[in-house]
This record gives sequence, C-alpha cells and structure tokens, in this order.
Amino acid sequence: MGYHVVDSETVSPADGRPCELRRLGGAAGLSNVAVNRFRAEPGEQLPLKYHYHEEQEEAFYVLSGTMHVETPEETFVVDTDELFAVDPESPQRAYNPADADTDLVVLAVGAPAVDGDAVAYDPAASDAE
Repeated sequence: MGYHVVDSETVSPADGRPCELRRLGGAAGLSNVAVNRFRAEPGEQLPLKYHYHEEQEEAFYVLSGTMHVETPEETFVVDTDELFAVDPESPQRAYNPADADTDLVVLAVGAPAVDGDAVAYDPAASDAE
C-alpha cells in the first residue's frame, strides 16, 4: 500500500512554461495519471502551444478565476467550480484573458500519463483544408 500527501506549494514550478505549472502527480509518485496545478496571470496561457493529445484525455477543473479555451469551433468560457473535459485528438488552447481581473488557478488531470503525445495544432493550416 502507498499513500502520499503533496503540498502544492512545496513542488517547484516547471521551467520554460507560459504560466506557473506545478507537476503534482509526479511529486506524489503517480505513473498512470498526470495531475498538474496551473496558475496563470491575466494574459498568460496554460499550455506551451495550441495542441491536441493523441492518446490522453484531459480534464481541467477551475479552482478560481475564469478559463477560456480556444477550439477550432468555438471559445469556451469555464468558470470557477466548473470542469472542462477534452477528448484525445481535440485541439485546444486554454488561457486567462489579458483583461481578466484575477489570476486563473486550474487543476488539470490527464490519463494515461503519457509523455510526448502532444501535437502542435495550427488553426490557419486547418482553415486552408
């Protein structure tokens, strides 16, 4: 049996990200699911790029603020205490708008916990098809 308690503030933020990202799942020793906490100031986006995952399902639970998610069809507005779920191969880019009044804090869960299945999505290339 194994149990882990992780204080998110003790997990160092990942380097080279557009907003603060703390990888909680890794700190807890999880190998089948990725659990991350994002904190985005106004004008910051959560992922490195507009993308989709080949295998991974994602769920974003908004702890505070309002998350905007750009997709090829529309932009979703996800408020505090709401969950936004993304199927594999569904392009998206989550962000905190520049005109937001507060930081955005999100708990993100992805399964399976895969590495390297994120594929860049270019909306301009999609429009040309």
